[in-house]
Amino acid sequence: MAERFSDTLQRQNQSTWSAAVEHRFVTELCTASVPDQVMIRYLIQDHRFLDSFVTLLGAAIASADTYEARLRFGRFAGMICSDENTYFLRAFQALGVSEAQRMQPADTAPTAGFKAIMREAADTRSYAAALAVLNVAEGLYLDWALKAPKPLPDNFVYAEWITLHDNPAFCDFVGFLKAELDRVGPKEAAVASDFFARTVALELSFFDAVYHEQA
Repeated sequence: MAERFSDTLQRQNQSTWSAAVEHRFVTELCTASVPDQVMIRYLIQDHRFLDSFVTLLGAAIASADTYEARLRFGRFAGMICSDENTYFLRAFQALGVSEAQRMQPADTAPTAGFKAIMREAADTRSYAAALAVLNVAEGLYLDWALKAPKPLPDNFVYAEWITLHDNPAFCDFVGFLKAELDRVGPKEAAVASDFFARTVALELSFFDAVYHEQA
């Protein structure tokens, strides 16, 4: 049986993918042992590119070639704009992070890179490009969340971030993303491969960056 296109792209980037999934940040997140300042830095930076992510989802809706796919993306965008955004606001409150503090730090290089690649993929109007970025952004998070030890931490800041990326609806959505990339990606293999590889590298560098200011 031929290898799935989505699996080929992951295999081609497996060392970087695995380094991200097994990163120190992920390990500490799953055991609720991330230092507060590191967790705050992560959440502030991650929340920064929700706007670009919603833009990318909008591009996926616009460039998808089936009504069913557009419905799936529309429902997922609704979750991002409600449940996930609300999680960030609740987490900031629990960690004592004011709106002014959220605005103060500059974007790290990986944050700026994520914003740029999401908008670049959106600007291509290529469904395959959008899918390549989304397969990494969502698939890599599902990969590490599935490996989280049980029971989950008591603190919702950790537990809810894990369950947002490991629940039946999210698992089903990642399966949909893979199937769509398998379907349309081979026709734009070079484009899909380029966006996939650059996004995997950004995921790893994003996790690295949250520790750079730690003493």
